[in-house]
Amino acid sequence: MNIVIRFLLLFSVVIYTPMLHAHCQVPCGIYDDHSRVHTMLEDAQTIQKACVMINELASLEDAHSRQQLARWVSTKEDHATKIITMISEYYLTQRIKPAQNDYLERLNLHHAVILAAVGVKQNTTKQNADILTNSIRALMRFYPHV
Repeated sequence: MNIVIRFLLLFSVVIYTPMLHAHCQVPCGIYDDHSRVHTMLEDAQTIQKACVMINELASLEDAHSRQQLARWVSTKEDHATKIITMISEYYLTQRIKPAQNDYLERLNLHHAVILAAVGVKQNTTKQNADILTNSIRALMRFYPHV
């Protein structure tokens, strides 16, 4: 029975992969970088909550707890993917340019967000969730509220 539950949990994570598209790839010239950073911080907060819930539910054996566990795993994966997509398809392609004086610094900090998001996909520790949140916060100075 335990193997079936694990299979269903893994199956739900693999199969449920919604697509997220960044603002646009025209580019349309309509940017609100500051709000997108805040959206990623909300995603990170959701991931932190998911990690707590996953750790609480992991030892429970009843069907409801297992179902909730699967939902929290899926939610954590979804929000980490949204962050990766936002950095990759929006910031790295449209907002970070080689001509910028701080190009390498921006590139490194945005890459750090992607690595941290991958890290939270791989485990459920508070430390990794905090690293993700802090790496997103490090971008705030590049995108002040206008």
